[in-house]
Amino acid sequence: MLTSTTSRRRLGALAAACLLSVALPMAPAWAQKTKTKDSPATEASAPVITESVDIPTIDAVDSNVDEDTLRAIFSGNVTDNADALAGLDATSITIPAINVQTTTTVEGKTTNATVTFSDLVLNNVADGVAASVTLSGMSIDSAEDGSGAFGAVSATNFNIAGVLGMYGLVDAGGGTELKTIYTDFNFEGGTITSPEVNCTIGSMTAAEFKARPLKHSFAEMMALAEAVEAEGEDASPEVMGQAMRMYADMLTAFESSPIEFGGFECSGVDEEDRPIDFKVAGMSVGGMSPGIYPAITMTGLEVAVEGDGAVGLGSFDMKAMDLSGPIAAIEAAPETIDEAWLTANARAMIPAFEGFSFSDLRIDVPDPETEGARIKATVGAFDLTLGSYLNGIPTDLLTTASNIVVDLPTDSTDEQVQQLLALGVTSIDAGFTVDASWNEAEDTIAFDEVSITGADLATVKLVGTIANATETLFSLDENEALMAAMGVAVANLKVDVIDAGLSDIIMASVAAEQGGDPATMRPVFAGLAEGTVVGFLAGAAEAQKVGAAINSFVSGNAKHLTIEMTAKDAPGIGMMDFMAAEDDPSLLIGKVTIDATAK
Repeated sequence: MLTSTTSRRRLGALAAACLLSVALPMAPAWAQKTKTKDSPATEASAPVITESVDIPTIDAVDSNVDEDTLRAIFSGNVTDNADALAGLDATSITIPAINVQTTTTVEGKTTNATVTFSDLVLNNVADGVAASVTLSGMSIDSAEDGSGAFGAVSATNFNIAGVLGMYGLVDAGGGTELKTIYTDFNFEGGTITSPEVNCTIGSMTAAEFKARPLKHSFAEMMALAEAVEAEGEDASPEVMGQAMRMYADMLTAFESSPIEFGGFECSGVDEEDRPIDFKVAGMSVGGMSPGIYPAITMTGLEVAVEGDGAVGLGSFDMKAMDLSGPIAAIEAAPETIDEAWLTANARAMIPAFEGFSFSDLRIDVPDPETEGARIKATVGAFDLTLGSYLNGIPTDLLTTASNIVVDLPTDSTDEQVQQLLALGVTSIDAGFTVDASWNEAEDTIAFDEVSITGADLATVKLVGTIANATETLFSLDENEALMAAMGVAVANLKVDVIDAGLSDIIMASVAAEQGGDPATMRPVFAGLAEGTVVGFLAGAAEAQKVGAAINSFVSGNAKHLTIEMTAKDAPGIGMMDFMAAEDDPSLLIGKVTIDATAK
């Protein structure tokens, strides 16, 4: 399957390159590649690529650039003709076809491909800005790897001079202002066909794309990329510093409106020649802005392997990421960035990631640990929200999950699973919530909710306050942070337990083991629980009340038990108190007030 996998990669890469050459302002990449063609491979596995470009005709109306120069430009030699292209004036330029012949040799295997760009038209070009640019279609034809056909691509206000200035191919005047590169981008989608996979690609739209000149020219970027690749994991501090500053610059150089993508659908075979279907119904990318990686939403993911399994996902949201912190750290870094600097600034390099969420996850796959068994599960919804970062650590956290449904395998050898099955429990439907935040003004961490719920089983919910949580707790100095952690204290805790059927299952299981009756055994266990609690809280004024509440809950007379603990002295029960209580838990009794209710 190595050959087929390699073929898929080549065809996919070629298709992506063709799309990006129009969808994004990457003409300089084409020019650079054309100028360096026929270069020998530096490694035995590196591909050798040769290509030629044929343009049968060019119809230029009122153009201030002659046909020979235009032919050179659209054949790929943008670099040597950048000034002429940046100052282009024309009523229209029409190119019926651009044919690119490519030959790729990898490890002795040669493949050929023809890429055709059809009906490229630039209208009303003034000083390097085209009022509109359209391409009626693109096609890829490779006898070895397959073919592709793509629909029309169009945009308005295409700033050719802006693209060239962005990559340093013409003088951009030294400005740092973001300028419009194009508006009203539209791609109609297409198809890719190969011996192993067939794909249908949806449409794509974007209202506007802006950019500013990069601090590194395109040639410098390519040279630096080659240097990083050549040095690999042993990249020198000098090269590492240059590369990180280059990337930081690029992360602040672009701005865009949201992008809508109509998704794609593929069918083919996997590495074991089993039919496989892969589908994404749609995708949205939020607006890009300097230093902010946009949110991405994907809907309708479906993956199915015939005779094996399937995974489905209703939606997936990758939330936005603020990269301003890492960018500032890189800009303040020395010219050479070595391992010591990276270690010392590891926390500063963490972006402020807002989290992710998904809904309607469905899994039906073989269990890798049990022959013939399957893992079947669904998740209704999951969300992770992070915020208010301090030194690379989110001080606001909210994560929730609901309807985590797992079918219990009937052929499981696990004793507890078999007990649940015997009691009529065939699946578990669970959820959880963790909601916590740091209050800088009060030096506290509030746990507004830490809960877990099992449908028709039980819900356990904890809320509480951690006191003496100073800013030092998030210090970049590990020793300072550790000392601050040792100083935190529990000010209060509240635990709510709601029985929705779990106690009945437990009692039935215990009764089955001992040959007794659950109804008869409940009062016995309730009395034992009350006696144990009263004995443990001996001397505490609340002992009898707490014991009685637990008796009522265990006996089944109450379904909701609440236990509250509040520290008598500020800031609360500290780390040293808990360490001492490991040997003698009764040491905590006099330091807290305990209350309990059952209803």
